[in-house]
Amino acid sequence: MAKGNIICVDDERQVLAALKKDIVSLEEDYEISECETASEAWDLIEEIHRNSEMVNLIICDHIMPGENGVQFLTRLYKDERFQEIKKILLTGLATHQETIQAINEAHIDLYLEKPWDADDLLNKIKKLL
Repeated sequence: MAKGNIICVDDERQVLAALKKDIVSLEEDYEISECETASEAWDLIEEIHRNSEMVNLIICDHIMPGENGVQFLTRLYKDERFQEIKKILLTGLATHQETIQAINEAHIDLYLEKPWDADDLLNKIKKLL
């Protein structure tokens, strides 16, 4: 059986490294990729789709240069090819209004504040998948 795909998106390399470390136990069943921008993540999602594979989960930071996490996840949701992808928004700085926007427009599955608890994150991801 082919592996699924999890994509982590954050403009800070140390956050990506921490995410990867916290979910490394999922590598048996999922290819875990890291992207530093929404644009890079979009290109990867398109490539995975062209290869007839599936992206199962996106874990995305909110505050990033260029397209922010809410904008990216909303664009992803609006593309009918990708509506089934589970979405987690990570943030340390989002306002209440931005959180509401993420839920309503991007249809995120989970909202987590930084710093997150590693065991809690892993358990929540397992439930989503």
